[in-house]
Amino acid sequence: MDSLEDLYELVEFNDNITQDLYAKYNVKRGLRNPDGSGVLVGLTNISAVFGFTKKDEDVVPIDGELYYRGFSIKDLVKGFQDEGRHGFDESAFLVLFGKLPTQEELDLYTQRLKALRPLYPGFNETVILRYNCKNIMNMLGRSVLALYTFDNDPESITTRNLMHQSINLIAKFPTIVAYSYHAMRHKFYDDSLVVHHPRDDLTTVENFLYMLRKSGDFTKLEADTLDLALMLHIDHGGGNNSTFTTHVVSSSGTDTYSAITAAIGSLKGPLHGGANRSVTDMMDDFKEKVTDWSDEGEIEDHLRKVLTKKAFDKSGKVYGLGHAVYTKSDPRAVILKDKAAELAKGKDRYEEFKLYDTIERLTPDVFEDVKGYPKIISPNVDFYSGFVYDCLDIPRDVYTPLFAVARIVGWCAHRIEEIRNGKKIIRPAYKNVAYFKKYVQLTERL
Repeated sequence: MDSLEDLYELVEFNDNITQDLYAKYNVKRGLRNPDGSGVLVGLTNISAVFGFTKKDEDVVPIDGELYYRGFSIKDLVKGFQDEGRHGFDESAFLVLFGKLPTQEELDLYTQRLKALRPLYPGFNETVILRYNCKNIMNMLGRSVLALYTFDNDPESITTRNLMHQSINLIAKFPTIVAYSYHAMRHKFYDDSLVVHHPRDDLTTVENFLYMLRKSGDFTKLEADTLDLALMLHIDHGGGNNSTFTTHVVSSSGTDTYSAITAAIGSLKGPLHGGANRSVTDMMDDFKEKVTDWSDEGEIEDHLRKVLTKKAFDKSGKVYGLGHAVYTKSDPRAVILKDKAAELAKGKDRYEEFKLYDTIERLTPDVFEDVKGYPKIISPNVDFYSGFVYDCLDIPRDVYTPLFAVARIVGWCAHRIEEIRNGKKIIRPAYKNVAYFKKYVQLTERL
């Protein structure tokens, strides 16, 4: 044996578990029931997701619904748009505090955000600029852990302290992400280093666009669209991977910064927060391979190649279509699609938007033709969010971090709820299926 690497294949052999054992022991893989619904492991007041009903144990598809603290996301969006103001900060208040704010309460909250947006003296230079990498999610996670050292009482789990930590993180996430992006581009791609300090006269979304763009310029439509996108990503129940991670880690009694860093690591995964980038990468392939975006036959042909693992990444997946909970529709996608159409017209990209719409419409029939059985397939929020971000000239390296800028609100709310109500460390069972063996002396081993 010349190298330890010669043993690496042993790991694949010894870590293999035959698939039939999962069925034999009735393992709920992915904490999913056989019908695809999630195993009930907790209760929450924060948000509710409805994608189907059940009749005689059969799943009945319905139009999806999402609620923040009992308020329909559709009603919230309509209310903010009818009144002509941004809804992200107000929705964050709702999710954190459990009520819609009065004007006085909203003013107090937004003033606190403004005060906390700037990073601590020296933080950008020592934490972000000196030790950066090509993945902004990793930079965000490291920055959150570093914030622990600036907290005078980081381990306290009183509600007051948890709320202070939460609002501080919500305020600083956009700043950290924007600065991390510019630091990454400066170090690895020789871009000029741009640092725009957050401004008191801008909302959370406006500040993010101002800090991210070298020019600092943005239009009202751009800010309105991004505000809507972030509002739709604030929370999505307690069972999504990163939020459940927050529950699991918080149940151990650890500090806020450790719990949120774990959630960031979860969201970084391509099966979770990276999905909208997969959609835009897939759509690049469609735009390149389909010569006539109005030719449904040509689009169908390429869809068939994607579904039969002959095109794009050969996974057989049409990214952004289908969801673990929603069946007939994802309310976030329905809302965002309308805004995406408006944005596309303003950006002279409406033909591209129609390509998205055509793929959405054709996929169920092509899927049935390829697979041999029908399936309800509707777009999830990732299908249009990547297109929206691209129209906003947001770099793809920022897509998943931008998700975190919104979801930090939900993570913090669920962490507080877990600490207040959980009372037990989360510890599910794993069954050992390995053979038991007798010890062999070192000199006698083969």
